[in-house]
Amino acid sequence: MLKSRTPERGRKGEQTRERLLGAAIAEFKRDGMAAADIGAIVSAAGVAHGTFFFHFPTKEHVLVELENREQERMAAELTRFYRRPHDVRATLTKAVTVLEALERRLGSRLFKDFLALHFSTRRPPSEEWSAHPVIVAVVEDLERARDRGEIPADVDVMLRGVSFLVGLYALLITMPESREIRAPVIDEYVTTYMDALHAA
Repeated sequence: MLKSRTPERGRKGEQTRERLLGAAIAEFKRDGMAAADIGAIVSAAGVAHGTFFFHFPTKEHVLVELENREQERMAAELTRFYRRPHDVRATLTKAVTVLEALERRLGSRLFKDFLALHFSTRRPPSEEWSAHPVIVAVVEDLERARDRGEIPADVDVMLRGVSFLVGLYALLITMPESREIRAPVIDEYVTTYMDALHAA
């Protein structure tokens, strides 16, 4: 009897978690994570107040859950693109375009909270860089470019790839949303990293 109820409880728990995640994301989009009201989230999800903290100990845990899902989605898109013939600049530029698409999906306020989490001391503990699919996709593609001789053999592509993404996150957090202002700065940023990748 107990065994037959356990999967049902698991399904209900997952459904509750998904409702809470959806309600929290909607609240974060409206007011930003810092100002988001847990009461409004649990009310929208139709659960008791304590249920939120059972599934997400802090609001930052909601962003980590969202990050895990979006990282998988972006990495899959990068991997598909990287299978086609392209140059090193396209490797970096594609990383920019998948982040810009994420910004359109999440909205500017939630997108900035999402990226700022990478720099937050309140971020829940996470694994090494290798657990982040976007970083892995970019670094592995740079490694392939190095193997083809497009990047000098003594360039540390892991360090360059990680620092490129971290710097890009910082740029996207701090820059105005205007495409006219942002585009030339990001283009120059990519060019700077191209130079770094080709420096022996």
